[in-house]
Amino acid sequence: MSAMQEVPPVLSEELDIVIPTIRSLDFLEQWRAFFEPYHLIVVQDGDPSRTVGVPAGFDYELYTRKDIERILGPKASCISFKDSACRCFGYMVSKKKYIYTIDDDCFVASKPSGEKIDALQQHIRNLLTPSTPFFFNTLYDPYAQGCDFVRGYPFSLREGVPTAVSHGLWLNIPDYDAPTQLVKPVERNTRYVNAVMTIPKGTLFPMCGMNLAFNRELIGPAMYFGLMGDGQPIGRYDDMWAGWCVKVICDHLSLGVKTGLPYIWHSKASNPFVNLKKEYKGIFWQEEIIPFFQQVKFSSDKLTVEELYIELAGKVKEGLGHIDPYFSKLADGMVTWIESWRQLNPPAAEGETTAAKGTGAGGKLANGH
Repeated sequence: MSAMQEVPPVLSEELDIVIPTIRSLDFLEQWRAFFEPYHLIVVQDGDPSRTVGVPAGFDYELYTRKDIERILGPKASCISFKDSACRCFGYMVSKKKYIYTIDDDCFVASKPSGEKIDALQQHIRNLLTPSTPFFFNTLYDPYAQGCDFVRGYPFSLREGVPTAVSHGLWLNIPDYDAPTQLVKPVERNTRYVNAVMTIPKGTLFPMCGMNLAFNRELIGPAMYFGLMGDGQPIGRYDDMWAGWCVKVICDHLSLGVKTGLPYIWHSKASNPFVNLKKEYKGIFWQEEIIPFFQQVKFSSDKLTVEELYIELAGKVKEGLGHIDPYFSKLADGMVTWIESWRQLNPPAAEGETTAAKGTGAGGKLANGH
């Protein structure tokens, strides 16, 4: 079984980069060599009158809260405010096949050799090669350069399945919860592990949104980062919620989720006391949320991702609503999210391709550059 070509293609016409922010995007200067060929979708959080600076030379469109409310009307209630979960609006307005999302405090990392890491190209490699969720390969990703399936791996499973999600990692500041931050305030991740693995079917994982890529056509409608931030009783669970929802749907549809390479350099540790206030209820709630997702079963193999997500919303209301009224509100938000997705992404006419539909929202929806 041969590995994919050593250098993945530049998917500048097929991939958007989505960035949530409350500040000027000066961090893009360090990413210029890697990101400049791509279109950026910037989702500005907080005060919409505040100016977000984007370095010259980048092709981008920027959306504020006013834009979101103008485009979605009452349905804008499903998009979080004053929380990085607002990024999922960028997934909705994109018309590309792939999405890469990154936080504005993340920078280019280096391999132990000193070579700069092109995170985007590694994500593309992950997404364009199959996943192996049904049987674990002990040399990790058998499609990686210089690797293959080990002895004893069933030949009937070596074709793999399409990869829907590529979950990257971080050097320097780990993605810790508030209690761990408090007891390990100076701990830094210095371990570079040169590996990618498929997360097995039936196994959940804590998805982090700061270095994440996915196939929007395969799984986009399920990549909803929930109701967090202003007016909500919980924060910092947006990406994890999306990860749990996405994983059970990927498992049902026989789609793959990879984790490992690429690394980025996470430069800023958030305040653990602020984080504890946001996470406090989630720390208790997750002890019931995770068993709930572990037991999710869907009614049919013939449902679309949108239909599966609507069904999942009903299960959330029924199975988690007893914990707190928030989960009934969240379930309603999940339904509104799908309604909004359908509003901006009507079904393609027969024979119509992604390219024919266009490559982005452009100035039609926001002030693009």
